[in-house]
Amino acid sequence: MQIPLGKSINELEIGMSASQSKTITETDIVLYAGITGDFNPMHINEEYAKTTRFGGRIAHGGLIEGLIAPVVGMKLPGPGTIALERTVRFKAPGRIGDTITVTATVAEKIVEKNIVVMKAEWKNQRGELVMEGSVKLMPPKKL
Repeated sequence: MQIPLGKSINELEIGMSASQSKTITETDIVLYAGITGDFNPMHINEEYAKTTRFGGRIAHGGLIEGLIAPVVGMKLPGPGTIALERTVRFKAPGRIGDTITVTATVAEKIVEKNIVVMKAEWKNQRGELVMEGSVKLMPPKKL
């Protein structure tokens, strides 16, 4: 089975964007903790988390940040894309039950190096900015 490659540098235009949404579940939190070994009680212990400034459990930042992967890897630029760098600023907590929508927008093209920089925003179902940042990518080359 041949998977079609995503958009090449020449097919991408400034302002193009793609999004994806996911509702964060208890299972997501438990699996992420198990995979990464991050069992910080802020994420897994409600009684402890109630005593923090957040007033309850919050999702792992890396879990929410990782939601960018299917956007750039499967949608825009898409299959064949190589991630080079990600930067992110945490703006608000994500919680179990929040539906996070991540949107990546082409902000810069460095054609001679086959590099694209996309600005990214992660928002919850209330439109609140949870994270913002950028991803530097190498889109697939088409022969």
